[in-house]
Amino acid sequence: MPAPAIVSDVGKVLIDFDFSIAARRLVEKCDHQAETVMSLFDDIKGPYEVGEISDDEFVRMGTERTGFRGTAEEFAAIWCEIFTPNQPMWDSLAAVAGKVPMFLLSNTNELHKTYFLREFEVFGHFQDGVYSHRAGCAKPGERIFRQTIERLDLDPARTFYIDDLEPNIVTAASLGFQAFHYSFAKHAAFEAELAVWMAAQGIG
Repeated sequence: MPAPAIVSDVGKVLIDFDFSIAARRLVEKCDHQAETVMSLFDDIKGPYEVGEISDDEFVRMGTERTGFRGTAEEFAAIWCEIFTPNQPMWDSLAAVAGKVPMFLLSNTNELHKTYFLREFEVFGHFQDGVYSHRAGCAKPGERIFRQTIERLDLDPARTFYIDDLEPNIVTAASLGFQAFHYSFAKHAAFEAELAVWMAAQGIG
């Protein structure tokens, strides 16, 4: 039988993100307004996150759409440097690291994944992950959850799943996960529910 496990989303759970940071930096080298420039990515962000667009294609398309007058490397850095730590979650997971396997399940892209895995120490607690751009599908669809169950050898009934988006929680719960709908304001409730789950799994 698969061991108990924790599976966590990334954005708005382990780290926060704010695309307005990227918007303000982009408009320093293009002729758009910070309030609207990110809308130029609306129809390519989704395909990028399910692997239909490569990193190089995304950077090229983003540069062309915005008229960005910097280098590809500058564009990629601006796209990535939008994240900040969620320290309470880091502290909570550090306390259980080594007691239970932990994995990631994220709708993301290769540039962001490479960046956050490199830059934030919390990801050292996680053994593996499933990412939408590699899976070819995204949450809240069942397909990526089923891939996660199979690839990470999970028993949903013994897996504590954390996500900030209600549709993702609904799918996870429908597949039998112990799912917690996280927000920064509900961190104390998260800690309490995680403690109850760990005790039920016999994890000290």
